[in-house]
Amino acid sequence: MIIHQQKHLKLKKVFAGFTLIELMVVMTVIALLISIAVPRYFHSIDNAKEATLKQSLSVMREAIDKYYGDNERYPSSIQDLVTKKYIRAVPVDPITETAESWVIISPGQDITGSVYDIKSGAAGNAKDGSAYSEW
Repeated sequence: MIIHQQKHLKLKKVFAGFTLIELMVVMTVIALLISIAVPRYFHSIDNAKEATLKQSLSVMREAIDKYYGDNERYPSSIQDLVTKKYIRAVPVDPITETAESWVIISPGQDITGSVYDIKSGAAGNAKDGSAYSEW
C-alpha cells in the first residue's frame, strides 16, 4: 500500500503544472490571434463611421427638402428642423464626434432661408480617397 502511494505522489508531481515552453506556445498563439483581429476591428470602426456619416447627411438633406416642400422656404438653422419635428435631434458627426461641426450651405440670394444643404466639417479623406467635406 505504501509503494502504491509513493508512485501516486510521483505521478502527481510530474503533472502538477505547465512547462515554460507550453506557456510560451500558448502566449504566442494568443499574440498571433490578437495581431490578426485588432487591425480588422479598427478597419470596421472606420467603415461604420463613414456609413453613419453618409446616413446622417442623407437624413438631414431629406429633412431640409421636406421642410422646403412644406414651408416654401429653407430653414434658417439646423435647429429649425428639430423644432418643427423634421428630425428628433441634430445628429453627431461621427468623424468629428460633435453636432456643432456641420457646414451649412446657403441657398442663392433670391431664396429665403439659410440652410440649403449641409456637409461634414470633418477634415481628412475617406477610405475611397474623397474628402469628407465634399460629401
